Amino acid sequence: MYTGKGFEVSELGDVDIIRHNGLFHLFHLVLPNHDYIAHAVSNDGLLWRRVKNPIFIGEPGDWDDDMIWTMHVSHDPDGPALFRMFYTGLCRKESGRVQRIGLARSNDLYYWEKVSSSHYPLSITGPHYEEAVSEGRHWVSCRDPFFYSEGSTRILLVNARVPSGPKIRRGCIGVAREERGDTFHWEKPLFHPGMYDDIEVPGLYKIKNRYYLFGNIKEDVKIHYWHCDTLLGHYEAFASNVLLPKGNYASRITKMEDTYLLWNFFTDRNKAVRTTILPPPTELQVAEDGQLFLQSYSLFDKKVQLSIPQDECLPLQRVLKNQTADVRHEAEDVILESLSGYEIFFLEKQSTDFRLKFTMSMVGVGKWGIVFRSDSQTNGHFISLDLINGQAQGRTWGERPGAEIENFFSYKVIQSNHFDSIKDGDCDIEVIAFGGYIELSIEGKIVLRYVETSYMDHDFLGFYVESAAICLKAVALDLLNGPEEEDHQIM
Repeated sequence: MYTGKGFEVSELGDVDIIRHNGLFHLFHLVLPNHDYIAHAVSNDGLLWRRVKNPIFIGEPGDWDDDMIWTMHVSHDPDGPALFRMFYTGLCRKESGRVQRIGLARSNDLYYWEKVSSSHYPLSITGPHYEEAVSEGRHWVSCRDPFFYSEGSTRILLVNARVPSGPKIRRGCIGVAREERGDTFHWEKPLFHPGMYDDIEVPGLYKIKNRYYLFGNIKEDVKIHYWHCDTLLGHYEAFASNVLLPKGNYASRITKMEDTYLLWNFFTDRNKAVRTTILPPPTELQVAEDGQLFLQSYSLFDKKVQLSIPQDECLPLQRVLKNQTADVRHEAEDVILESLSGYEIFFLEKQSTDFRLKFTMSMVGVGKWGIVFRSDSQTNGHFISLDLINGQAQGRTWGERPGAEIENFFSYKVIQSNHFDSIKDGDCDIEVIAFGGYIELSIEGKIVLRYVETSYMDHDFLGFYVESAAICLKAVALDLLNGPEEEDHQIM
């Protein structure tokens, strides 16, 4: 994992990742000043090393002398350099109310030169878009560029706004067509759903002969996507078009061989001090009906230091001594039950960084879940699972140090999400705890994905059951080498 290191807070902003010569290159904003773009490299997408900063805000009086916002790096289709970086700039003279798109070029991704010409910066124009501060929200949206090319078609997507309609629903994905090298002409929006204030950090990808349009929505702080069979056609949404639950934002995709990796930052806005972190990537998959889903990053396999089979995870310890609770063994199955009230069962093996896999089925309609990073007093992390209604929730729950009476405990819901209900039969479940990164997959699809650093030194792991019984089989625990600190070696 990676985060910008400010004084007690994270400086990481929107991210962009490109793969070149076997390396992942991460470019990201630096908050809150937005005064330069940072650059880091990685062999595996897990351990990052900062390298030369590519560009900074301009000198006083330049068009980008106030702030630099989201960028996109892609191959230069014409040259003279190998790569182009489109980026968003603001100027102090306009109090940062007008966004424009600038360009920098590089031959190696390390050394960049801003382009100063009659073509740049790009300013958005009508009649399809708001183009003046006097319109709409009294600022001009033209940011978060994304360059897409296919054959002779070259288009630059931006977060823009149409000039009419309810002010909070004008957000669209604007299009500037590159008619010849560095010469762009604004066309009508690629997509205007008529729902949102803005569609941030747009992205366009062709996967298995279908076009997928990505946007990040401020209203719910989630990653959305839409699909179409043609590049410039009408983009549609599935009944569920959210890829990841709240807190995951500013997505980008890179292709590595035949794998599509989705990256984003995670932010917990419930904390007094907002932090942003780049978690491990996830692997984007396409279902038979065209819907997208995410699977766990396969390179976690290389982090396994020891695999523990089911028989070595047993016996299970009954922590709360509930007299109606019991553990039973039936052939290869382990049955955990608590007829009345609550019981927690800890595995024999303990770990702070792990990947836990198991198959389970439910008896009855009670409650159950997973406990991890707990101490012997059951202060730790909990994932509640309602298979019948398809609901999952990650939370922390424990004593509040130094507090008294009604403030003695802390109960925090970190993330919730829904999934396809499972009312009968077996269900495959996987949980990963890797440093502060927590991931839950159900039936091979990621359901929860968040970062929470509480209870990092606790290592008890197991299950809880309330007025129910669950049948476990094929329990397997992989102990992981936890994430390394940032590699501070300078190139």
